[in-house]
Amino acid sequence: MSLARFEINDAVGVITLDHPPVNALSGELIADLVEVIERAADPVVRAVVVTGSPRFSAGADITQFQSAMRAGHGGERVGIELGKALLRLEALPKPVVAAVRGYALGGGLELAMACDLRLLADDAKVGQPEIRLGVIPGAGGTQRLPRLVGMGRARDLIYTGRVIGAAEALAWGLADRVVPEADLADAAMALAGELAAGATAAIAIAKRVITGGYHLALAAALELEASGFTEVFGTEDASRGVEAFLEKRPPGFTGC
Repeated sequence: MSLARFEINDAVGVITLDHPPVNALSGELIADLVEVIERAADPVVRAVVVTGSPRFSAGADITQFQSAMRAGHGGERVGIELGKALLRLEALPKPVVAAVRGYALGGGLELAMACDLRLLADDAKVGQPEIRLGVIPGAGGTQRLPRLVGMGRARDLIYTGRVIGAAEALAWGLADRVVPEADLADAAMALAGELAAGATAAIAIAKRVITGGYHLALAAALELEASGFTEVFGTEDASRGVEAFLEKRPPGFTGC
């Protein structure tokens, strides 16, 4: 039985971690996650929601760390494999929304940070508590976290291992929206549905330009933007959007 489910609702693909009770990110779950990420790459899927049942994820399966260390080698393999999976998720040329209920800790937060947008239930908790085990984040936490919240706050969370609530995560920019827990699933699907109905060809180009330009010098990043701007005018959606605006009607974007 797969530990990660995938279904398509209209044009929204939903990835659900299903490894109770806490969705520990075991090697088996990570392998299943890779499989459903590949399914989410299907062109019929125009936006993706990543969530967990019933909670998002408490992070890596620590028992597998212990087993590996007792066998005489490091427990790093799970983190490395998760990191590879998250690069695949991040590279999807479509918007990806994390819907976080309960907690996103360690690898769970790293999974949420690999998504484009993060919706948190108002009672959600997030953090990178690996330091309390004597280790560090190994699937992108030391790199994605400072890019989202700044170096100082990232050091705070990683050095102390403390966990913060949804309101603080929103204030820091780690969460994009906070909604009542009972409304989380509907809010995530509504946002993903809105994105899926939009100009997803342009979103894909914007995603590539934002990500690719982040580390470049400004002049090079602006050249990358100009290239994307030129590219987007060759899409069908651009033609539809301009014509619809001038004719004062809905554009009916196709994602092409």
